[in-house]
Amino acid sequence: MTTTRLTRYDRSMLRLMNDRRAAAWYATAARRRLAVAAHVTLTVAIGALMTHFFLAEGEPLWPVAVTAVLLLPWMVATGVINGATRGVLELRERALDERQSAERSHALARAHRVTTLLLAAVVVTLLITGGVAGDAPKAYAAPLLIAVLVVHWVMPLWMAGWRAQDEPAEDDVLEAEILGR
Repeated sequence: MTTTRLTRYDRSMLRLMNDRRAAAWYATAARRRLAVAAHVTLTVAIGALMTHFFLAEGEPLWPVAVTAVLLLPWMVATGVINGATRGVLELRERALDERQSAERSHALARAHRVTTLLLAAVVVTLLITGGVAGDAPKAYAAPLLIAVLVVHWVMPLWMAGWRAQDEPAEDDVLEAEILGR
């Protein structure tokens, strides 16, 4: 922890992010990665539904209804990932210790590299498609750029959740304390 005093908000968020009641959902690497995979899948599905809603003729309302239904499991998966990372991306910097701050910086740097490559791929795809067709595909430019923005927003969470380490077993902690490690 830093020497800066924590506000009431910081303390409540720290308590919330370190609440272990749902630890069974992310106790193993496989479960954490499943939560990240589910979150990615739900994000893609919601994005596809919203793209369909904006590009479809006649403005059907079923994509909005399905999106609303998918938002609940999306929020649960977000909470599972935040719990697995102990809120390393949600807490303010002053509420993090040195290890958590380094984890946050690493997740943000890796996510930045991935989203930069994704943005470059989208730009190249739009330029190639526009060159072949003779005109830029304007209808798809906005949805693609919105998709990249959403991925840019959630990629640090995905990276942190994917790389989260297992909690040490209580026996390991006690043994380390006894041996003075």
